[in-house]
Amino acid sequence: MLSPRICCLDLDTFFVSVERLLDPSLNGRAVIVGGHRNGRGVVTSASYEARAMGVRSGMSVREASEKASADAVFLPGHHDLYMDYSRKAREIVERFSPIVIAASIDEHYIDFRGCERLYRVAGDVDDDATIERVVRECTATIARELGLPSSAGIATTKPMAKVASNLAKPAGVMMVRAGTEAETLAPLPVRKLPGIGPVAETKLNGLGILTLAQVVDAPDALLRPIFGAYTRGIRLAARGEGNDELGRERPAFREHDPEGVVAGTISNERTFAETTAETASAILSGLCERVCSRARRRGVLAGQVTLKLRYTDFQTLSRGKTITPTNDEFELHRIVLDLYRETRTRPLAIRLLGVAVAKLRLDSVQLPLFEHGERRVKAVDRVRDKFGYDAVHLATTLARRRR
Repeated sequence: MLSPRICCLDLDTFFVSVERLLDPSLNGRAVIVGGHRNGRGVVTSASYEARAMGVRSGMSVREASEKASADAVFLPGHHDLYMDYSRKAREIVERFSPIVIAASIDEHYIDFRGCERLYRVAGDVDDDATIERVVRECTATIARELGLPSSAGIATTKPMAKVASNLAKPAGVMMVRAGTEAETLAPLPVRKLPGIGPVAETKLNGLGILTLAQVVDAPDALLRPIFGAYTRGIRLAARGEGNDELGRERPAFREHDPEGVVAGTISNERTFAETTAETASAILSGLCERVCSRARRRGVLAGQVTLKLRYTDFQTLSRGKTITPTNDEFELHRIVLDLYRETRTRPLAIRLLGVAVAKLRLDSVQLPLFEHGERRVKAVDRVRDKFGYDAVHLATTLARRRR
């Protein structure tokens, strides 16, 4: 059985870093993204210089204005550009591993399990050294090609990789070797562990529990009133134990799709462990749903669709087609399935599928569908607006979820 090797890669102060690319004069200054000074809004990113003043993400802009120095810079942000840079960073990460899951717009979990042989060179003393070197090459590539700093942690579990990533900041890489997790975590303040927030920290500190070693040793009678049913999981995580699952893809709901914008493309991708003909159809169905939902929110039709396919040996193929302008997933799925059948010519397993639509134009005329088709997509959007995106899906998409 292959040993788990989970990497958490985080783009450091991501929004601030993008703003500094746009305006290099911001380098070295306290920068707060989220709104204008003394205005309404919430801080979405703060530079390390601003953090030293007590400014934190999630704080109101008004409170941040009181804490920040007079020369601190407040910016409303460029959210469309953030998504673009996030996509570019992910494309770089996917050059190094076939399995990448986005946890947020600026954080990715990468599975390097079994990649040791692929990357081993003569100078590597062991498999850990191989993976650490590759991760350093990945962060260096992001810095070189995009100008963005990033930090990464590598461990045998997802929680431990997250902790290591935070410990590696700024712009560092930390490898936690198997068997050293507990000693790495023991002296850390309780707040360093994912799952222990500021409220839990205050309660633990009030009980004299300041470090993760003390969390491990504390009796259930002290921890259960704070964590309830999660007590056992918190204790395991504080010892460096946990699962090696990457979790589900999360950034789909952070996409920035301003109404009426016809420039560029609308795209979504998914990385997974394995595919069959049946699961591929379900995955593509879900991707078509997503891009079409986003197109309808923009109020645009797409006149071109492109399928992206990546095999486990990293070969990546794209195949596109000009189509009758549409934003209906039922119609798009049939076209994408045809592209998939034309593109997949090798028996090798697939690690990534993506769907992109382009040649966008404003939806100023009725879709060339039967009337019931137009009513259907409008009804789907109304249900999602009221109950959430996952409230309704095509049956093909749900088939994979049930399995």
